[in-house]
Amino acid sequence: QVQLVESGGGLVQPGGSLRLSCAASKFTLDNYAIGWFRQAPGKEREGVSCISNSDGSTYYAYSVKGRFTISRDNAKNTVYLQMNSLKPEDTAVYYCAAEPQRFMTVQAMCAYRSFLSWGQGTQVTVSS
Repeated sequence: QVQLVESGGGLVQPGGSLRLSCAASKFTLDNYAIGWFRQAPGKEREGVSCISNSDGSTYYAYSVKGRFTISRDNAKNTVYLQMNSLKPEDTAVYYCAAEPQRFMTVQAMCAYRSFLSWGQGTQVTVSS
């Protein structure tokens, strides 16, 4: 069974940075596309960034492009989301998700939330 554990969330001031980690157990991450999603109170869960396992291609939501960077360390079986220049509107619970990439681009997987395995989430709060 796929298990994912997020960490690295917390309280940060506007303009600050955080690095989220998504660690996998009981399976090898490099066989899966990985996505980072977030959900703010009263809003739908949205795709923030996704990364392919086949060609390393990435997708970023327009709202985070240029500020967030997704990366994977297969040796550590971990995917990261580096978040810089954080804004109050980035406040949300952040989830990572995994799914073998078959026929969809990572952009489509992010847009349609085409992931079956999800972590429990980590809270990110951006506030002064």
